[in-house]
Amino acid sequence: MMERVWLFFGFLGHNQAVQLVVHSLISAGLALLVARLATRNLQIVPKGCQNVMEAVIQGILYIGKDVANEEVARKYLPLTGALALFIFMGNFIGIIPGFESPTANINLTLTLAIMVFLYYHFEGIKAQGLLHYLSHFAGPNKWLAPLMIPVEVISHFSRIISLAFRLFGNIKGDDLFLLVLLFLAPWIIPLAGFALLTFSAFLQAFIFMVLTYVYLYGAVTGEEEAL
Repeated sequence: MMERVWLFFGFLGHNQAVQLVVHSLISAGLALLVARLATRNLQIVPKGCQNVMEAVIQGILYIGKDVANEEVARKYLPLTGALALFIFMGNFIGIIPGFESPTANINLTLTLAIMVFLYYHFEGIKAQGLLHYLSHFAGPNKWLAPLMIPVEVISHFSRIISLAFRLFGNIKGDDLFLLVLLFLAPWIIPLAGFALLTFSAFLQAFIFMVLTYVYLYGAVTGEEEAL
């Protein structure tokens, strides 16, 4: 498919690994640029980019307090906020002709999912201690431990699949939808598609962020939030 699609950085080669690295760096650069624009001239009464980013941060904190609690929401805001901004940029640039979404590549989404998986276990062990944290895998009844431990282990590893494939599948589908739309109706009609795909880019970043908060909250408190 890539050989038939024009890319701004196609001169670097149509190797998927090369394009993944290039577009991942672009997404990260855009996220850093937005953060820089929002903080370069901080004012008491925000305006422009600062105003938008403050609204985004307040929204992330509100969601974090809703699915976890205020302490967890504030403590892990740098992680969840950075993930949300990077994933949104990665989703969004694929809407622009000549670019492709790095989040439409399973290698990137799987890396992000594994990173979240390892980090929330690390934070859970740090908050509760290794033995106390592992005891949650055995369930409340020690007689059921031989049954509960494999179930819990499978459940936690399935979170990697859930995070990685949900993001990858949705964004890959969006890219294919846009490609078909541009071939069938390359002028006015795709504008509605662009609006829909922009919303989808935001939604998938939002879902990844919320699930990260849920997993962190469950790890550090020992309580599982239903979602």
